[in-house]
Amino acid sequence: MKSRKPIAPETTPDFYSVQVQSAQRFLLDLRPRADAALTVISGGWERCAPDYRIRRTNFPYLCVEFVAGGAGELVLAGRRYRLAPGVVFAYGPRMAHDIRSNREQPLLKYFLDFAGPRAAPLLRAAGLPPGRVSRVPAPVRIRTLLDDLLHAALQHRRHTPRICANLAENLLLTLADRAVPYDAARSNAYAAYVRCREFLDERGAELPTVAEAAARCHISPEYLCRLFRRFEGRSPYQLLLRARLQRGAALLQDTELMVKEVAARSGFADAFHFSHAFKKIYGVTPAAIRQLRGA
Repeated sequence: MKSRKPIAPETTPDFYSVQVQSAQRFLLDLRPRADAALTVISGGWERCAPDYRIRRTNFPYLCVEFVAGGAGELVLAGRRYRLAPGVVFAYGPRMAHDIRSNREQPLLKYFLDFAGPRAAPLLRAAGLPPGRVSRVPAPVRIRTLLDDLLHAALQHRRHTPRICANLAENLLLTLADRAVPYDAARSNAYAAYVRCREFLDERGAELPTVAEAAARCHISPEYLCRLFRRFEGRSPYQLLLRARLQRGAALLQDTELMVKEVAARSGFADAFHFSHAFKKIYGVTPAAIRQLRGA
């Protein structure tokens, strides 16, 4: 079945706000097909004017909004929230919402409108059913995904709608991995988790054990594990293991070191343990990676 051509860029829907200092927005399809599992309607970013305020009760699509900068206030599902970088929220068709920008720190926010039977399950999986507000510990990655989607949408090519639907699903699945509840994100525990997560992202390949990682983060191993289970749903050991295996994969591809030397430099006690973990994660042995490089 052929994809619809994107709507001409000069077409402007009435739900676009004019209370913006600058914006880059796209419009793909205001009349999504009933048989399309996921259709991206519109999206982009807006640098809000100091007097920006949106109050709506009749918005026709599902929407995710992501705050990339500035500050503001949101009223959604009868509850009031402070908007700050990393806050992400969703609302559905005809769901009342009130978004206001801070005059001294105007909002910079992204939005993505979509429809289709796959849309609501993806939002629920991301912990963002309509009416929910969450926070993302590492917002730079989410902003990058939104920029990629915007760039693809502005190409106006034959397969642009399908590409954008795939990128939107990738975005929502990434939010499912990263977003945490709004209230939990305001706690001291969340602040500790973010600090530890950022450190492990940067230095994880150098840390062979959870105990050493906890010591470098100045907390106990038990508390580090509790933080990761609460906010990430997995053990910090899994993060450390993948970081060390990624270092090993890079050494296998970029050097002539023997596998046992790669294992040692990647923090493994022996080549057997390294090879076993490598195959379990990547599905192939270190020797197979070497053979592929040679080919």
